Amino acid sequence: MDRLPVIEWAPWWDQTLDRWYREGLPHSLTDNTLIAEYLGLDSMRLYWARALSPALPPPAAHGAALIRDEKEYLHHKNQNTLFSEQPFDREDLRQWAPKIRAGHTIMWAALEGFFWHPRNLLGIEPHLYAFYDQPGLMHRINEDLLQYHLKTLDLLCQSATPIFITLAEDMSYNHGPMLSKNLFDEFLAPYYRQLLPEIKNRGIIPFVDSDGDIYPLIPWLLEVGFEGLLPLERMAGVDINRIRNEFPRFKMIGAFDKTVMHRGPAALEREFERIRPVMQSGGYLPGVDHQTPPDVSLANYRDYIALLKKFSTM
Repeated sequence: MDRLPVIEWAPWWDQTLDRWYREGLPHSLTDNTLIAEYLGLDSMRLYWARALSPALPPPAAHGAALIRDEKEYLHHKNQNTLFSEQPFDREDLRQWAPKIRAGHTIMWAALEGFFWHPRNLLGIEPHLYAFYDQPGLMHRINEDLLQYHLKTLDLLCQSATPIFITLAEDMSYNHGPMLSKNLFDEFLAPYYRQLLPEIKNRGIIPFVDSDGDIYPLIPWLLEVGFEGLLPLERMAGVDINRIRNEFPRFKMIGAFDKTVMHRGPAALEREFERIRPVMQSGGYLPGVDHQTPPDVSLANYRDYIALLKKFSTM
């Protein structure tokens, strides 16, 4: 019988796995793909290409700056301490490539995007000021990132081709985007328009990964060539039925409200009924709208998987 893929796009929180180990998940299982297979999900493997070099000193705190200005940026660039020489585990990909090419394991990849990467370098608050105070630096950072991603894309596809690639951005919060359309058009869109054709020319579907209320972003993303979004957080008010009605060809992954997962089978079934129309419409892979939280027991999660399989064949 035909069915939707039964996947978990995001690995589980460490705290969630710690709980599940206490509840019977074998401690020998530490690889996310093998955990998924053990739990009865389809085999899926993520390769997240990290842009920042490990030679860069770590930030003093979460969201703190690694650089302050163009002088410091150029210093690291000239010292070759800006970008990672090994953005992903190439040996691991070589080992999994036969299963991926044979269709036994789904492969997807994540690149760090043109909002995400400057924020990592400049820090959360200085990054937002930099759109106005250091526009030349912002363009320099993203031009260099574009060239880095083009090389990384070649490396990824040497062994196997991902089904889809996400650009990690997290550029919305629960009340909408963290930048204006004008800033998007000036500082992000030119680089998307150069990178996305290279992704699509390889037969890869380009997605954006952003938390929060992403609804206002969708027309912006369509303009530059994106084809989908994840994780579609319910707590931020995202309604995938509305998105499907207004943007019928737009692809989606996620959207299952993680906050109901600990409430038992009846609550799980109601949530599946909410997203069922989109499941039946195509272009959508159901899954948790972010990582499964630690208040979800292993028994809760098994109930979730059983219902995911049931609704994926309806």
